[in-house]
Amino acid sequence: MVACSVIGVTACSSTSSPSATTSVVQNTADSRFEALYEAEWAWRQNKDATDENSNTTSAPSSLPDVSIPTQQKRLARWQETLAQLDAIDVAALSETNQINYAVYRLQIENLIADQQFKTYEKPLLGDTAFWSNLAYITRETFHSEQDFENYIQWLQDMPRYFDQQIANMKLGLARKFTLPKISLQGRDASVISVIEAKGADNMYFKPFKKMPSRLSEEKQAQLQAKAKAAIADYVIPAHQTLLTFLQEDYIPNAQPSIAGYDLPDGKAYYQAQIKKYTTLDLSAEEIHQIGLNEVARIRQRMHEVMAEVGFDGDLQAFLTFLRTDEQFYVDTPQALLDRAAWTAKEFDGVADQWFGHLPRKRFAIIKVPDDIAPFYTAGRGGPGTYWVNTYDLPSRPLYSLPALTLHESAPGHAFQMPLSLENDAIPEFRRKSYISAFGEGWALYSELLGEEMGLYHTPYEVFGMLSYQMWRAARLVVDTGIHAKGWTRKEAQDFMKENTALSIHEITTEVDRYIAWPGQALSYYLGQMAIVDHRARAEEALGEQFDIRNFHDMILQMGSVPLAVLEERVDKFIAEGGPSPYPAG
Repeated sequence: MVACSVIGVTACSSTSSPSATTSVVQNTADSRFEALYEAEWAWRQNKDATDENSNTTSAPSSLPDVSIPTQQKRLARWQETLAQLDAIDVAALSETNQINYAVYRLQIENLIADQQFKTYEKPLLGDTAFWSNLAYITRETFHSEQDFENYIQWLQDMPRYFDQQIANMKLGLARKFTLPKISLQGRDASVISVIEAKGADNMYFKPFKKMPSRLSEEKQAQLQAKAKAAIADYVIPAHQTLLTFLQEDYIPNAQPSIAGYDLPDGKAYYQAQIKKYTTLDLSAEEIHQIGLNEVARIRQRMHEVMAEVGFDGDLQAFLTFLRTDEQFYVDTPQALLDRAAWTAKEFDGVADQWFGHLPRKRFAIIKVPDDIAPFYTAGRGGPGTYWVNTYDLPSRPLYSLPALTLHESAPGHAFQMPLSLENDAIPEFRRKSYISAFGEGWALYSELLGEEMGLYHTPYEVFGMLSYQMWRAARLVVDTGIHAKGWTRKEAQDFMKENTALSIHEITTEVDRYIAWPGQALSYYLGQMAIVDHRARAEEALGEQFDIRNFHDMILQMGSVPLAVLEERVDKFIAEGGPSPYPAG
């Protein structure tokens, strides 16, 4: 017998046997595994609601079932799936399926943990919520009469869906598993905006404002009338019920503490969130110390930039200068959007020097909707979109905009995620899934890459990038400080003020996001550290053979994987001499 370590999964293979027998065993293991994940993935697709990362191609006709019986069925299904995974001899899988197994197993383990901790009882996070997520479907363009009919049915399903979510939230409220009260301030604004907008002014009517010309005017009018009725009879009443619950019950009685450790089984819950978002087995204390070390390192580089621009003062004075000097701010939302577009197009001009394979899907630059902008992050990207927050323009500095754009658009999220979706060489459960440590790590690495690509044109823009690096390193300190070390909201805000060039408004919304979303903020910097370390290893090992385009293509071809899987893939890349992962021609 020999011990086999496969992508972080330990398994033992049986005594060696003739190649024909080995092939049969492998084929059997591969077929069992593939049948398992294909069946479970097909089943899983029925449970998710539309959100900002959806890649909708046709209108859905109903919303998910999130009732307690369904939640119990999900847990049972995933526990049975894990048991079936345990029964598979990992060493007997093909090399490709060993990678698929590691990725898939982590997915199932995280899904089980979420069900066991009953995270469905808290269906809202830092700056998103189950009701505001639904609004993203309104950006889609429907092409057929059936699409519009389906969408009307979807609107009519809102009361049932909202009632189920409210029932789950009541259970969370009863056991003190809620967002902290401080994180719920103003969160009812997006509900109110739907209630107050009637008929064609309601956001859910938007798909009916641009209907295909092949539908007759009479048919268009019929569908528009049905949509207005659905909004009046189903959408607005559902939101009114939700608003009453939020204002009279949920928000007044929400958890007063901001610490994840103070939630039910809080220490285990926070550790599970760490594993989910980082894919690493690190403790809160270990991550806190990594953050402190990185903050000190980045601070030194910041001082170098301050010396370059001849600033006479300490870091706090420089940060105050950056936050208040008019040269770093624009006066109109369109001006901010225009500058973001400029950086995005600058990347297009150098993309082929850094990447051998580009995504087919393009992205739009869109203003964050007014009703969620006050507590929304500075920007967010995904397949086809780069959202830019134009609320409170004095808190949106131009020196940070290039780094934000590279992170959220290309080569960050709006570049990496489409490449995953377009990659037919990996299973659908990998193409359409997102692992935060990988995706956010890549997007943060994209900010660093901007300096090499020549996309920061002034020392101030370099400092903006460093501030964003500091922001993510500080998150390691702040997130663990809040959830595991008893930090107050003010302590977290003060740490960010002392170490980053973020505006006071951004610091407030970001800290509140970490309070409301334990663990997610840890994924960015730890993911970037892994990519930077692996690149350094590859460059040293390959020397003149190292091609940055091949390295980047190799990473992005993987889709979204745990960091242990990424490490072993880089090992293979080095062993093979750093080739392009794509066939020639």
